[in-house]
Amino acid sequence: MSDREVINDHLWLVDKTPLPPHIPQVPELGATTAPLLSASYYIGARCLPYNDDYMLCKKEAQGTGEIDCLKEGRRVTRCAISVFEDINKHCLDQFRLHWKCLEQQNHQFSGCRPAEKLLSKCVFDNLKLEKHIPDTPKGQVPVHLKENPIIRPNAQDFASVNALKKAQNEGTI
Repeated sequence: MSDREVINDHLWLVDKTPLPPHIPQVPELGATTAPLLSASYYIGARCLPYNDDYMLCKKEAQGTGEIDCLKEGRRVTRCAISVFEDINKHCLDQFRLHWKCLEQQNHQFSGCRPAEKLLSKCVFDNLKLEKHIPDTPKGQVPVHLKENPIIRPNAQDFASVNALKKAQNEGTI
């Protein structure tokens, strides 16, 4: 063992300076990767204007956007929180089924298409938000709506498949 002193001890540097009073406080989203991924297209659909404002602000700030664009960033966060609240209020079971499937399928959408169909229908019926994949060529069926996709999962999520079959038998989808 060496007698050398530690030069960098990897301590976290935390700035405890409060934010300026003109910037409103916003709670953190507090979601892990799978729920964020599951709701990402619906967040994109509802929060597009706020996201565009934030990205434009960062571009115009030329390197100081983290400081100069706090207000716009907080708007994006508030919008995302509203999407999560609405999905949890109206589609909690379908949402939970989908993000748990994503957890089991290594965050790959292809293995969770049955759960995604249930979630998409519920979100559209209750929130009027649709999943839209940017840059999908016109006239081509988006990958999440294909009946026989080329890329298929190695294993299906049984809970998702059973829930979809149950919904089809009941005529709700």
